[in-house]
Amino acid sequence: MRLTLYTDYGVRVLLYLAAAPDQRGTVRQISDAYGISAHHVSKVAARLAASGLVSSQTGRSGGLTLLADPDIVTLADVVRITENDMAIVECMGEHGSCVVDGVCAARSAFHRARNAFLDELDRMTLSGAARNRQGMQVALQIAGRTP
Repeated sequence: MRLTLYTDYGVRVLLYLAAAPDQRGTVRQISDAYGISAHHVSKVAARLAASGLVSSQTGRSGGLTLLADPDIVTLADVVRITENDMAIVECMGEHGSCVVDGVCAARSAFHRARNAFLDELDRMTLSGAARNRQGMQVALQIAGRTP
């Protein structure tokens, strides 16, 4: 199973902000730090702001600020917000159908597998993932960022 780049970027944005939660980061700073598209980071940031995880301010002193408590928000929370379809196979989807639907036990196994995956990600908070804040700040070049 592979998550979308959208989710990958959502996690990256939140980890960037969790590495220095008292500071603001711009879309450009985040995209440059990871070497990814600023356009894509901007789209992800909009979803994260709509979900209430970050605040987004425009203008000269604008940027993204982590609103959510990084000790509470888990990686699974981010996945649930950013993934549009968590169906591992077609029959799990909203409109999924299969000729053996109702007589095949595989669907329940896939549901259990997805739930186990999310359960594992629920064990890791943003602060846990960014626990080496100093190392994260150096790697992402955010130590000199201003609040």
